[in-house]
Amino acid sequence: MKKTLIICAMALMSFMAVAQDNAVRLYAHRGGRAEFDENTQSAFDGAYKAGFRGFETDIRMTSDGELVLLHDSSLDRATNGKGNVETSKAKQIKNLKVGKSRVLFLEDLLKWIEKKGDIEYFEFEIKSDAALYSDEAVKEMCEAVYHRVMAVKPIGATFVISSFDPRPLEYLAKSFPTAELMLITNEPVNNTTIDKAVDLGVGRLAGRIDGTCYNAVEKAHKEGLKVNLWPTEDINGIILGISLGADNVCTDIPAAAKKAFNKNLPWYTIEY
Repeated sequence: MKKTLIICAMALMSFMAVAQDNAVRLYAHRGGRAEFDENTQSAFDGAYKAGFRGFETDIRMTSDGELVLLHDSSLDRATNGKGNVETSKAKQIKNLKVGKSRVLFLEDLLKWIEKKGDIEYFEFEIKSDAALYSDEAVKEMCEAVYHRVMAVKPIGATFVISSFDPRPLEYLAKSFPTAELMLITNEPVNNTTIDKAVDLGVGRLAGRIDGTCYNAVEKAHKEGLKVNLWPTEDINGIILGISLGADNVCTDIPAAAKKAFNKNLPWYTIEY
């Protein structure tokens, strides 16, 4: 029994040493959608107050070319409105609410980022569904998003533009070679998704935690890719993402996660 305890203790110490040597960025998905009104100012303020300096948001374009932070094309789930983002004008959406918070537009978020001045990581996901966005509309979104977000990026911060749709990534890679770009996939990190990211010429790959193995993450790193894993809706999911060797892990519970890691899991080296 004593020998078993010693072995377990040594294993734990070794694991803690590895965790200390490999910092991971934990960032707030949609500002922390399980704790706050997703993609709203209250969400970003809430995660910021909890100590986070890393965030993710979703960007769609209204019929009159305004960029709004909504995950779904349909207004029905997240807001108190009806219809679709892409067929609505900005003025029709500005007064809608997500929970108790008003719908947020990109211009408002960027003012907040500029005012704070200490944001370290931000992922801007372009939601350019093929059925809703022509190639020309994708180019318009890419140009607007890239120039606007880069204009407020703090020195030393990492701003990533991501998408499930390869079109914006292809356009941005060609037009802005130094841009930090990420392919998002509903699949795990594996040979197929790694090859897709490499072929697109992006530097980052976001895959589902389910089905991702350590060897696949290691292979992605050898291919020069940084790995993001999602989703993490509980502490165990975050720990799994870290254990798999991810560079970044998104979380829907930023406040609860930071409290849990600070109190109960201090050996993890985490950037928030």
